[in-house]
Amino acid sequence: MQNRYQPKWLIITLFLLLILARQAFVQAQKSDDYNRSYVPLVTTNLPSCEIPGQTYHALNVTGSSSNPDAEDNPDLNLGLRGYELTTASLELVEIGPLVDSKAPQFPALFSNNRVPVFSNAYHRYRWDWDCHCPTDTYSPWDTTLLGMAVAPGEIIQVPDSGYDIGGGYEVMVLYADEERITFHVGNSDKLDGYVMHLEDVCTEPDLLALYESLHANGRRRLPVLRGHQPFGRALGNEIKIAVRDSGHFLDPRSRNNWWQGR
Repeated sequence: MQNRYQPKWLIITLFLLLILARQAFVQAQKSDDYNRSYVPLVTTNLPSCEIPGQTYHALNVTGSSSNPDAEDNPDLNLGLRGYELTTASLELVEIGPLVDSKAPQFPALFSNNRVPVFSNAYHRYRWDWDCHCPTDTYSPWDTTLLGMAVAPGEIIQVPDSGYDIGGGYEVMVLYADEERITFHVGNSDKLDGYVMHLEDVCTEPDLLALYESLHANGRRRLPVLRGHQPFGRALGNEIKIAVRDSGHFLDPRSRNNWWQGR
């Protein structure tokens, strides 16, 4: 009589053990998630970074080149310098009066000329040239690198300005790799004038190949682009932009500078 009920209690006991084991697993997962460092996810199944119909050209660099090792130069390669999140407001801000009506305009980054949703704000790291390493993120501005929401694979264009650096071109490429590009509103290989760093953008392969070839040949010539000209595609859901004037990082949210009339 007693043996008849043993299978029933055995099933109940196993069921309770399974519940306890599942709870332990869930708790372990929560603990692991808490201690895990998260990094931006780069989607690997994007369409090709190619942009049909684009042709890229080059102009002579004025003066001598000062960047034979551009990839290892944190003034050109923002990925080398690095950045971290900050708590600046994700909206346009008024910073002083209109200073330059010909400054680069960031709505032109997008084919619909929009003001995008600002997804994150960051600060770039300052650089210690003695140790050749990043230091702190001090800046007089609340943010120096702005994240903007995009669709993965979206075509990204050159911010237009009122400047002509020769032949109707507006920017020169000072650095490019497979996920970032640096533009100079000028035709010297230096940080005079406006410089823009774009992060998380897949540089169009023909443009990247042209840059790499010209760089390898001594940077006597570098690629140049017109305002609104497509130069790459968004790698994920966010691209980032930083802007400098004569080397100094500025606030990329400034309505009176980069988003005039918005």
